[in-house]
Formats: sequence, C-alpha cells, structure tokens
Amino acid sequence: MSLDSKIPSGPIDQKWSKHKMDSKLINPANKRKFTILVVGSGLAGGAAAATLAELGYKVKCFCYQDSPRRAHSIAAQGGINGAKNYQNDGDSVHRLFYDTIKGGDFRAREANVHRLAEVSVNIIDQCVAQGVPFAREYGGLLDNRSFGGAQVSRTFYARGQTGQQLLIGCYQALEKEIHKGGVTMYPRTEMLDVVLVDGHAKGIVVRDMVTGKIESHAGDAVILATGGYGNVFFLSTNAMGCNVTAAWRAAKRGALFANPCYTQIHPTCIPVSGDYQSKLTLMSESLRNDGRVWAPKTREIAEKIRKGQLTASDVAEDDRDYYLERKYPSFGNLAPRDISSRAAKEACDDGRGIAKTGLGVYLDFRDATARLGEATIRARYGNLFQMYDKIAGQDPYKQPMMIYPAVHYTMGGLWVDYNLMSNVPGLHVLGEANFSDHGANRLGASALMQGLADGYFVIPATIANYLATQKPGTIKPDQPEFKATEAEVNERTNKLLSINGKRTVDSFHKQLGEVMWNKCGMARSREGLTEAIAEIPAIREEFWQNVRVPGSGAQANMELEKAARVADFLEFGEMMCYDARDREESCGGHFRTEHQFTEADPEVQSGKTQPGEAKRHDDKFCHVSAWEYKGAGVEPVLHKEPLEFEAVHLSIRSYA
Repeated sequence: MSLDSKIPSGPIDQKWSKHKMDSKLINPANKRKFTILVVGSGLAGGAAAATLAELGYKVKCFCYQDSPRRAHSIAAQGGINGAKNYQNDGDSVHRLFYDTIKGGDFRAREANVHRLAEVSVNIIDQCVAQGVPFAREYGGLLDNRSFGGAQVSRTFYARGQTGQQLLIGCYQALEKEIHKGGVTMYPRTEMLDVVLVDGHAKGIVVRDMVTGKIESHAGDAVILATGGYGNVFFLSTNAMGCNVTAAWRAAKRGALFANPCYTQIHPTCIPVSGDYQSKLTLMSESLRNDGRVWAPKTREIAEKIRKGQLTASDVAEDDRDYYLERKYPSFGNLAPRDISSRAAKEACDDGRGIAKTGLGVYLDFRDATARLGEATIRARYGNLFQMYDKIAGQDPYKQPMMIYPAVHYTMGGLWVDYNLMSNVPGLHVLGEANFSDHGANRLGASALMQGLADGYFVIPATIANYLATQKPGTIKPDQPEFKATEAEVNERTNKLLSINGKRTVDSFHKQLGEVMWNKCGMARSREGLTEAIAEIPAIREEFWQNVRVPGSGAQANMELEKAARVADFLEFGEMMCYDARDREESCGGHFRTEHQFTEADPEVQSGKTQPGEAKRHDDKFCHVSAWEYKGAGVEPVLHKEPLEFEAVHLSIRSYA
C-alpha cells in the first residue's frame, strides 16, 4: 500500500494558498445535495459542523455527551497559540512553524505544520468575532503569555478556562446552524462502526445511549473528530468518557493508524494519591510562566518532607534544585512537556521526589508573588489555584503546588493526507483523532489551535476534493452494507452482555492501564514492550470470558458503554506497543531507554546536547509509521510515509 500524502508542490509558504486555488469547488446550489456525517462536537467537530453547514452542506453531528458543550475540549485550560506577534518579541508564522517542527522532534510533516502556523492568525480573529473573552492588557489589546517550547509570548488565553470559552464560541456557531436547519444534532449517541460502500466511507452505525437502539445513518462523507486515546492508560487527565472506539472501529475497517506510540506525558498534574483514583487532574502549563519547578537537592531532605517533618517553606534556597533552570537555561521552566516530564521523573527516580508516594516535585509561586503581588497572580491563575486547593487540600498561595507527570494528549491518530482524508476514501479525520500536525510531541496551547484550524479553515476548503467526485444522495441506510454492519454491532453488543462473568469492566481497564504505563509510558524498552505484547492478549482473553456487564442493551447502560470501549483499548493497546517496539529510537514523547545520549557520544562532548536526552536515528526512522490492523492477536502490518524536510534542517533537539 502506497501512502500519497497529496502535499502540494512549491515553496512551503505558498503550498496552502496554491492548494486552495487548485482544489475543486462545489457551487452553492449543489452543496445542499450533499450530506456530511460529523462524529464529535468538540472544537474540531463542532467547528467543522458549523462551518460546513454555513457553506450549505447538510450536516448530521453526533456526540455521546448530553450536549456539545460537554465535549472534552472544555477541559483545556492554558491557551491557544497564534502567530500574531502582538508582543513585538520576534514571533512570526515561520517561528511558530519552526517551534512546532522542533517541538515535535522532527517527526511531523512540514507542509501540514506550516499550514497550521499560517491559519493560527485567522483563528484568533474568528474567535474574537465570536465574542470569546480573551484576556486583555490595560489598554484593551489582547494579552499573550508564554508556553513550553517557545521563547516568545504567542498564547492567547481566558484565565485558566480557555477551552471552555472557545467551546462556547464554537457551540454558539453550531447552535445557530442547528436553529437554521443546516445541522441535525444527535446528542447521547455513540458511533460504533463505519459503513463502507464499494470501499468508501458512506455511513456510520450508532447506538442511542438512552434507549439502546442501534441504527444507521448514511451520508456522502464521514468526518471523525473524536479526540485521543489517552485513557488506554486508565489514569490520565482525560475525561472518563474519552475513548478510542470511533477511530479504532475505523481502523478495523481498513483505516491506517499512524504513530500510535506517540503519547504526551504532561509535567504539571496533581500527583496520584491512592489506588482508588480513576482519573488525574491537570494543572495548566500556563502556571509555568510564573511558577518555578524544583525538587530537594538531597534525598535526606526529600525523605523528611515525605514523612511530614519538613514543609516546602522550610527548605532553604541553597537546598532547592531548580532542575529545569539548571539543565535548560535558555528555556528554563518553559522547556517542552516531554523534556520537563522526564526531568521530573529523573529527580524522583533519584529519590528526591516529594508527596507521600515520592512521585512529585514542586511548582512554586513564592518568587512571582513577591515580585508581582498576590493580586496579579490571583488575576492570572485564580481559578486554577482554587481548583488545586479543592483537590489537594493545600493553599498554593502559601505552599507550592505538588505536581507529577501524567498521560495527557496523544499525537498519534488515524493517518490522513493533506486534505485530512484517511486512506479510506470519504473518511476524514480532524483534531486529536488524526496524527498530522504535532510529530512526537505537542507544544502547549497547540491542541486548541489544531482543532479549530482543522474545523474552521482546513476541512471546509479540502472536503470538496472528495465530494466533487461523488454523486450526492445515492447512498441509503437500507442498503445491504448498512444491514450487515448493524448486525455485526448487535452481535458484539449481545456478546458483551451474555458473558456474565465475575470481574468488573474497570478492573480490566485498570489492569491494562498498569501494563501500558509501566511498559509503554514515560520510558520504554524493547524488553518491556515485548512483555506487554505478550501480556495484553491474556488480559483480553480473560475479558471476553470473565467480564460482567449488568443490565441490558435496551436502555441506558453505562457499564455496557465502558465495556465496549475497554474492549477496543485491549486491541488498540497491543498495536501501540508494536509501534513503540518497532521504533528503535527516542523522539519526543517516545523515549526508549536504549536510545539516549551518553557521556561517550561526540554530540555530548561537543556540547550539542546532554547525557540522558532523546537520541533520534534519522537514517532509519525519519518516517510516519502507519499500521494496518490484521486481527486481534495478529501483528499489524507497517506502512511507511517518508518525512522530507526542505524548510528546516534535521538537527539535535536542544533546549539548553
């Protein structure tokens, strides 16, 4: 199988303009004849549904939440990037492009990333026009702050609730189109399969989560905007409902899954407090603007803190290791997420971790509060400080926050070309559900940027390239392909209900999560990944023999929903480990312990990097790994899309 990325020719700063000019168009009268199915109503899906309806297409939008306003995009806190250079500090489209390529450890497509940087400036204008209440300076101009992986201030924000405010703007645009009749909304509806007609994605099978009814919807194209798969680890910062089901069911129908091993570990989460936890809470990366990250310099001091014999305030300045400032003086506390996370792990592995578990470091606002005053800190981060106080039971104005890395975002996703269409014709994938823009590590404040870029600006311009080749309205949900797929969904659902075993769904999910975190988490090794590939099928086999799903499928049944999602994680997790084992290098969020720089490397001796940093192997792995599903327990087939760099040069990624 050859992967045609459809990247336009020409200079990189002209590719997107050229592509739009060369793309096919559909006249306004004909747009009304096409029906597009959009799965997901977060920033990517909601923006796509609203914009496509504004253009004249008939849109059906599906979400499993009770309202589009409950989409997980609402949880994003810190901000959204835009290369406006309002601070006059040297930012530009090219600098955002370069920072993103470098931040992703040179494992993203140049053309897609440059388009994202170009579109970023339009996103801010779009959101302001919608009334998004971005923070403003004293004179009324939009304010900016810094985020990890950048030395300029390009992040627009609304205190610590940027995702919520952006989603409200997107939601209002969507509701306008629902009111006008351009969008038909299907809340509390979960997609369970993609329907292929002559090899093209022409419909979906869904379950009404209130009545249990399983039915089909037909369309001329399908858009998946269903987020990431971080909950394969059980504990993550994602909402409990976040899952891989839509993307995985598409993969089982032939869509290639690209770079599944690229998982982002966020450095500023509230540490785990016990085995009873079912999710983790993220503290925004924006806090690293004013907070200083540190750990005790000695194990003895750390042990006294863990035993409650010392507080953070008792630790003298000379006994504090501000390790990010020490190791990465150019970026300091704003080093990228993957590097900051591994540095925290390194300190804790050395026995210098705090919190009762020893898995924690400090994020300290003492110096910023003394410099700026508590009122300024409260204005910038008040709701985040309040949230921390409620969860951790400590006042961060008086004691530093305790933080530790946790699973947050996934850079892998379904493979897409420049038009955001997968290798399955008609199946388009947006936002975190695709792989396209972040490489091996996402920079902070770029998730919201990609979701809105894909939904508001990219897919409305590119989907016509596919639709113009199709005859609208010819696919009906009573066709045999729909009935056959519905039958498969019903069979799988009934099988889950009929097992009547002794273990809960959550017990299997937690067991899988422990394997994934320990062997495919912040650090991986060939040995551990090989063990995981052997262990996951055994968990999956017991799941299908011993899981207990109470209730029936003819009503609301959250355990049934969870069971189907965990069943998908038990298949997907195996592919993830195959990808991580195959990639014999370290890059971004994929850190293989066998592949890191040492004192003996000439790059370390010449000062280009430091011991312990990720060691890429560009001669062997400068490609996208796109995996083809071949069945549960069968090794997937790898397809490679070479990555070519014309505008930037491959180099050692250094933030020192």
